[in-house]
Amino acid sequence: MLKVLIIDDQPAVRMALETLFEVHGLPTLSVSGPDQALDLLATEDIGAVVQDMNFTQENTDGAEGAGLFRRIRALDPEMPVLLMTAWTALETAVALMKEGAADYIAKPWDDDKLVRTVKNLVNLRGLRQENTRLRAQGSRARRALAEKHDLCGVIYASPQMHEAVRLAVSIAPSDVPVLVTGPNGSGKEKLAEIIQANSRRRDKPFVRVNVGALPENLFEAELFGAEAGAFTGAAKLRIGRFEAADGGTLFLDELGTLPLAAQAKLLRVLQTGEFERLGSSVTRKANVRLVSATNVDLPRAIAAGQFREDLYFRLNVIEVYVPPLADRPDDVVPLAEHFLATFAAKEGRGAMRFGEDAVAALANHDWPGNVRELANKVQRAVLVQQGQAISAADLGVTAARTETRRPTPGPLPPVGAAAAPSARPTDPSSEAERSGIEEALLRAGGVVAKAAAEMGLSRQALYRRMERLGIVMERRPK
Repeated sequence: MLKVLIIDDQPAVRMALETLFEVHGLPTLSVSGPDQALDLLATEDIGAVVQDMNFTQENTDGAEGAGLFRRIRALDPEMPVLLMTAWTALETAVALMKEGAADYIAKPWDDDKLVRTVKNLVNLRGLRQENTRLRAQGSRARRALAEKHDLCGVIYASPQMHEAVRLAVSIAPSDVPVLVTGPNGSGKEKLAEIIQANSRRRDKPFVRVNVGALPENLFEAELFGAEAGAFTGAAKLRIGRFEAADGGTLFLDELGTLPLAAQAKLLRVLQTGEFERLGSSVTRKANVRLVSATNVDLPRAIAAGQFREDLYFRLNVIEVYVPPLADRPDDVVPLAEHFLATFAAKEGRGAMRFGEDAVAALANHDWPGNVRELANKVQRAVLVQQGQAISAADLGVTAARTETRRPTPGPLPPVGAAAAPSARPTDPSSEAERSGIEEALLRAGGVVAKAAAEMGLSRQALYRRMERLGIVMERRPK
C-alpha cells in the first residue's frame, strides 16, 4: 500500500500527522530531515510527500524546503508533494506551486482538509502508477502482435485500436466476409489492408473499389466487366473488379451508399459466385474474399428500407469496428508525429517538431474528421511553417478546448459542494475519487484534457469517471 512520507524537524508535528493520517487509513513514514527523506523515497513505495519548509530554527524563509522539493522532483518528477508552511515561507511555497508542487497548506492546519487533500494525492499517485503499468502492458502487447503479424505500418497506442487490430489479424486467415465499420477517416481501409496482408491470399490481388464514387449506371460494368460495344463509349473489353480480384480480396468501400438496385446485383453474385460481363451471356466465376467498409449505421438503414437485410447478413459475418479518433486520444500524438516526419521529409524540411501549444491543441481538438483531418492539419502546418517548430496556429486549431460533442467545460462548484442527491456517491472511496477529480479540474481551470493529463488518464476515461460520479460541467455563457 502506498505510504505518506512526512518530513518535519519537530517531533510533535510528526507525531500529530502520523496519528491523523493513520486514523484515516493512511500508513505513514516520518523523518526529520531531507537526507533521510531522500533515502526513503529511493527505497519505499511512497504515494505522497508532506514536507515542512524549514528544518533548522535559524532558517525561516523556506529556502531549505525549496531545496528539498527540487531534489525530490529530480529524483521522481511525478511524486505529489504537499508543502506545509508558516506565513514566513508562504511566498516561497506559492512559487513552488508553479514548479509542480501539488499544493500547500498553512500551519496550523485544518484536519479534514489536510486528510482529504493527502488522500486525493495518494489516490492520484496510484492511478498514475496503474496507468503507467497498463501502458507498458499495452506496448508489450503491440510489440508481440507486430512480431507475429504484418500490421502494414499502422500507427496506434490506444487499447481501443489494439483490439480492432488484434481482431483483424485473428480473422484474417479465414475466407469469411468481413464488414469494417466506423466513421469517415478513422482508418477502415488500413484494417482491410491488415486483413489481406495476414490472409492466405496475401500474395494475390487486393482490389479496392469506392462504390460511393460509382455512378449507378456504371456499377455493373465496373464490378463485373463489359464487352466491347456493350454500351455507348465501351470501345474495348473492360475487366471487372470481381474478375481482377480472382484468388485475392475485393475491398468495397462506402458500402452504405449503394442504391437498392445495385445491392440486388451484388447479392446475386455473393449467393452464387457467378456473374456475366455486360454484353455477354457467358457465366463466369471468381474466387474472391470480400471485405467491405461503411460509416453508415446499416441496421438503421435496413429499418428505413434503404439497405437489404439479406445483403447485410451476407457481408457481416464478422464485424471489425474502428472507433473515432476522439475515442482513442492516445493515438493522436503518435499519428501526428508520424505524419509530421512523413510530410517534412516529402517537402525536404528536415527534422520538425511540435511546440507545447501544438501538443495542447492536438490533445484538445475533438477531430471530427478523424485520422484524415489530423493528416491534413499536419500537412498544412509543414507547408506554412518556415521554421522547425510547429505551433497551434500552424495546425489551424487552437490550444483551447474545441470539442463540440460534449458540453463546454465551465466553472465547477467548490470542492466538497453538494451534488444532486441521485448522483452523489456515498462510498468513501468514491467520495475521495470525486474530490480528487474536482480539485484536478479546478487546478486545470476546467480544461478536462489538462486535468486528465495531470491524473495520468485519457480524456475519455476522465469523462467516464465524471459521469459515474455525477460531476457535471456547466456550459459557459455565450
